[in-house]
Amino acid sequence: MASLLLRRDAYRQVERRRFRLLWANRLVCLAALVAAFGVTSFQVSAEEKPLVVVAFGDSLTAGYRLRPSQSLPSQLEAALKAAGRNVRVINAGVSGDTTGAGLSRFDWAVPSNADAVILGLGANDALRGLPVADANRNLTAILDRLKEKGLPVLLAGFPSPSNWGDDYQVAFADMFPALASKYGTVYYPNLLHGVAMDPKLNLDDGLHPNADGIAVIVERIMPSVLKLLDRTADSKSG
Repeated sequence: MASLLLRRDAYRQVERRRFRLLWANRLVCLAALVAAFGVTSFQVSAEEKPLVVVAFGDSLTAGYRLRPSQSLPSQLEAALKAAGRNVRVINAGVSGDTTGAGLSRFDWAVPSNADAVILGLGANDALRGLPVADANRNLTAILDRLKEKGLPVLLAGFPSPSNWGDDYQVAFADMFPALASKYGTVYYPNLLHGVAMDPKLNLDDGLHPNADGIAVIVERIMPSVLKLLDRTADSKSG
């Protein structure tokens, strides 16, 4: 009887050791899986998080009379992704906006998660013959706010129609490079370069690009946008 009890106790001790060993191994495996999953999840989320670029402009940005997929922000985002850039381009264009209207909606047009901004305002000021001094003041205020936010900027310029006279045309054209130089922005002199006045690339109003016209704009502005993205990446890593 005593020997039976001893064997039973020995068996129980062996089983307890086996049980503890089994669960110890399981906990080690579980901890390893949690650690690996956590690291992997962090790496994936860090790699997959896109740079957020806000296209802040007027009808040329908004995609006047175009499908959303044909707009400048959409086509630009698609082109950047095709070039291997992980970027989200937000459409913050409002048709008819002047520089003053853009300034008035700045706080909600440029979200807190923005990493960079493409600023394309001023065409409607020129079309309406609004004072260049006012447009300059409005753009300066916008650029000041973007600077305060620490956001890299691509400033896009526009030509002035000739019907307001030579002085107006020269003053308006000179405004954009002067601002780009003052704030150190990436500068694209004419958003409509290669598109304006071409019937094949514009809607029937002769003013707004069609989908093919937007594609030309995207192709031409891409080097400047890539420069903006490189600046953005450098500012975030620094």
